[in-house]
Amino acid sequence: MPFGILSVLGLLGFMRESATRHETFDFFGFATLSLAIGALQIMLDRGQLQDWFSSTEICVEAALGAVAFYLFLVHTLTARNSFVSPGLFGDRNFDVGCVAIFTFGVVLFATLALLPPFLQQLMGYPVVTTGWVTAPRGVGTLIATLTVGRLTSWLGARMLIGAGIALTAASTWQMSGFSPLMDNRLVIWSGFVQGMGIGLAYVPLTTVCFATLAPQFRSGGTSMFNLLRNIGSSIGISAVQALLTRNTQIMHSRLAEHVTLYGGGQLRPAAPYSFSTPQGLAALNATVTRQAEMIAYNNDFKLLLVLSLAILPLVLLLKPPRPGAGGAPVMME
Repeated sequence: MPFGILSVLGLLGFMRESATRHETFDFFGFATLSLAIGALQIMLDRGQLQDWFSSTEICVEAALGAVAFYLFLVHTLTARNSFVSPGLFGDRNFDVGCVAIFTFGVVLFATLALLPPFLQQLMGYPVVTTGWVTAPRGVGTLIATLTVGRLTSWLGARMLIGAGIALTAASTWQMSGFSPLMDNRLVIWSGFVQGMGIGLAYVPLTTVCFATLAPQFRSGGTSMFNLLRNIGSSIGISAVQALLTRNTQIMHSRLAEHVTLYGGGQLRPAAPYSFSTPQGLAALNATVTRQAEMIAYNNDFKLLLVLSLAILPLVLLLKPPRPGAGGAPVMME
């Protein structure tokens, strides 16, 4: 509440009212896009519970979303005044920025969805400790945001975007080496590095993305920019959770194959892991499950590393903003 009140007072005191123009609202485009996004969101939220496409519900939601999105595309390309103007995607910087922010949404929010259960379930951290060891991510973002303006004037926007993506990739590479035997220093450091990377890349990416976009498209571009980030976060969270469950099951089966009383290089169950008692079998299964989950978490972080590296070459496609060019403000949630 206090921050919200200060924000409202600041907007009333320092922002001028922009000129408005009346346009016909495209209800059909709005309805089809909303239906497509809503069906996609419900499918992603319930997919893990319903075993994805083995469920009739998920298949219906996927088909409904696909049909609605198809109608939205056809309508957008053929209507005179569409809800989303096709001219919005005629700017190369904006297109590259949309791809990058979508991937940032996947990497950032997927990481945030993976770390708390990893720290609490595998590492045994209490909730408060989990919050403390993940807090440096925000500190890194704050430091980067406060310094990115001056660094942009020195190094250029594209250099900072590339550096931010590289730091994000480096953090996911560090996370892919997590182990149940490590201390919390690697968690703190990797989170701080990722926060720095996101902070360094986001602000100049927004500036470059909107600097070359025509003024009449900036309002719609801001909405599309944030929408793609949110869709990326939803897809990222659902994908890594589904892969985590699947890979845990696969690795549990593979590790269990090597649990035997015999063999030199294989695991020899002994007390308290005894085949002769239910308690020993339960303890042995818990150990194998813990190791399988650790491998699954590492595989998820490796996937996020690949996604971070995949968008790094896109920085070369960005055109430097013209001197004095300014982008539209982009709301961050």
